[in-house]
Amino acid sequence: MSNHPWWQYDEMQQIGKDYGNVAEVEVYDSRHSKLRNVQQESQFILDSLAVRKEQVILDFGAGTGTFAIEAAKRCSKVYAVDVSRVMLEYAKKKADSRRVGNIVFRHGGFLTYDHLNDSVDIIVTSLALHHLPDFWKFTALSRMNTMLKDQGRLFLMDVVFSEENHVENITKWIAGIERSAGPERAKEVGMHIQKEYSTFTWIMEGLLTRTGFRIDQADYQGGVIARYLCTKINA
Repeated sequence: MSNHPWWQYDEMQQIGKDYGNVAEVEVYDSRHSKLRNVQQESQFILDSLAVRKEQVILDFGAGTGTFAIEAAKRCSKVYAVDVSRVMLEYAKKKADSRRVGNIVFRHGGFLTYDHLNDSVDIIVTSLALHHLPDFWKFTALSRMNTMLKDQGRLFLMDVVFSEENHVENITKWIAGIERSAGPERAKEVGMHIQKEYSTFTWIMEGLLTRTGFRIDQADYQGGVIARYLCTKINA
């Protein structure tokens, strides 16, 4: 990673769960399986992008590597990037155990990862961009744009709030998680809202269009989850 301004946001700091902790990482998959079917999500993303065998994908916020592993089965190479070295080590072991070898694991984040290889066809990031304040989301999206080929695709999924009825939507969301996954997980979601940097839909849409992306599809679920399928439109 190259030198960056001293005043740059520290994306390596842990907010919420400490994924530099081995014990937290080891239970990540089982804990999140109560809330999400990450395997199914991965196939949905890959289908939405119509991934081809010759393409190269960059996965920001790769976590325990579930998406990267599924993507690697359908493309030529995946760059899996995460701020947690422990996550990356866990993901690499998982990939090795499944005999998936076309993944390049890199330590870094939206602001610090320098892609020194050829431009990629696709960038995917799921439930990670909310770790950055909005100013730095703009910086992150601008950097991602430069890593993509012309007409490259971006798939972004994150916690993004619809302005209308946002308090009611958040309250329903937390209550639903408590019913399905228990009070501890519901408390974690509340802490996410309190301490992390999820934003409104109109802000996220503006960030995307102002950083050189065309929003081809936008899907909002329950006023709290957003999925964007975008195309790089600037040279």
